[in-house]
Amino acid sequence: MTETHTLTAEPRQRAGKGTARQTRRAGRIPAVIYGNKQTPLMISLDLNEFSKILKKPGFFTHLFDVTVAGATHRVLPRDVQFHPVTDVPEHVDFLRVSAETKITVHVPVRFVGQDKSPGLKRGGTLNIVLHEIELSCDAAHIPEHIDINLEGLDLGASVHLNTIALPAGTSVTHAAQDMTVVTIATPSGLKLDAGEATPADAAKA
Repeated sequence: MTETHTLTAEPRQRAGKGTARQTRRAGRIPAVIYGNKQTPLMISLDLNEFSKILKKPGFFTHLFDVTVAGATHRVLPRDVQFHPVTDVPEHVDFLRVSAETKITVHVPVRFVGQDKSPGLKRGGTLNIVLHEIELSCDAAHIPEHIDINLEGLDLGASVHLNTIALPAGTSVTHAAQDMTVVTIATPSGLKLDAGEATPADAAKA
């Protein structure tokens, strides 16, 4: 299950570029909370506090309890806009969520069992095609990551979306369910044992 963090925000009374610039000059970042069939709420966050949280892994898969004027809103970050030159965050969009909210989110992939992969032991290279997988799931049950076990995989082996074990209540949204996530590539110049065929050769036979 995804982590939940806390943020304290201040309400913003007006929108517009002038007001946003004034907010930034005060060391704060404009933001908005929307969704869940409620009126959008304009807020501002402390820039330093937010920047520290933004740098932590998994920012877009973590829930936040944002407290504004005594009320707490459970939200999920959906977009951060950055200054084109300084790369400082300039605006944040948060989506209101509830226990029943179904969302689409990109979840990072984590590889395990490398030390038990014959292909990697023989000098193979881990060729990662997808670093993240787009999933549909409940907002309250976003996985921190998706583990892919490389144990037993030899040179030329590959893992596809439709072979990955997913947490309960989640599903892959990608149209190509057989899309490759990772392969164990044979380095050029690596000699195989006499009479041994690569998986690619075997597929052609």
